[in-house]
Amino acid sequence: MTGRYLRHVVRAPEEIIIYFSLPIMFVLVFGYVFGSGMSVPGGGTYREFLMPGVFVMTMLYGIGATATGIAVDVGRGVIDRFRSMPMARSALISGRVTADLVRAMLETTVLVVCGLLIGWRWHHGVADLLTAIGLLLLLRLGLSCVGVALGLAAPNPDTVSMIVFPLAFPVSAVSNIFVAPELMPGWLGTVSEWNPVSATTTALRSLFGNPGLGSDSWPAENALLLAVAWPVALIVVFGLLSVRLYRRLGH
Repeated sequence: MTGRYLRHVVRAPEEIIIYFSLPIMFVLVFGYVFGSGMSVPGGGTYREFLMPGVFVMTMLYGIGATATGIAVDVGRGVIDRFRSMPMARSALISGRVTADLVRAMLETTVLVVCGLLIGWRWHHGVADLLTAIGLLLLLRLGLSCVGVALGLAAPNPDTVSMIVFPLAFPVSAVSNIFVAPELMPGWLGTVSEWNPVSATTTALRSLFGNPGLGSDSWPAENALLLAVAWPVALIVVFGLLSVRLYRRLGH
């Protein structure tokens, strides 16, 4: 099943280009157009502040590809055929999630190269770099479970596209990807700090040695813990929901 989903990616490379274009556009627009006017708590360049958030945002918007792929399979009756075959019921979900992780590693590699070209650097050792990548993949795993649940629950693939962007955009906007929570209004800054996306972004900035760690709030000081806890919670909740939705198909 993992190979099947990866072959679909190879046969439709325009899908990867589309999903890459948004974060790269944000890097260029915010890094070069607005970067000179953005302030970073504690000092430092805005591009180094921005890049960890772009890594996380790419994982977030990957929900769209996951949900659409599952919804297409449901709509075409592919899943019904799989259910009639002598294969594990978990293969569809686990295969899709594994393919998403492979794809996430490819996306991360491309974004690292893009970041290096615009002046972003990580300032700590290889161990911290690998830990940061591990947190990214853990987040993608949790978000893939969300995408699978959306794909199984949506009545058709067109509905998925109408759900994913209105869901993902506020999550990325009300976070610390583009602006530090300290610069937001009080209540909005609190929401931003407790955002699961913000937890991983803060943890990455700490591991990379990038600026943007000015807050002394509990979420900021325990970002590494939250960067593990939030994805695990998503995996448990939406993983179980996905299994339940999968079993109800055809009933």
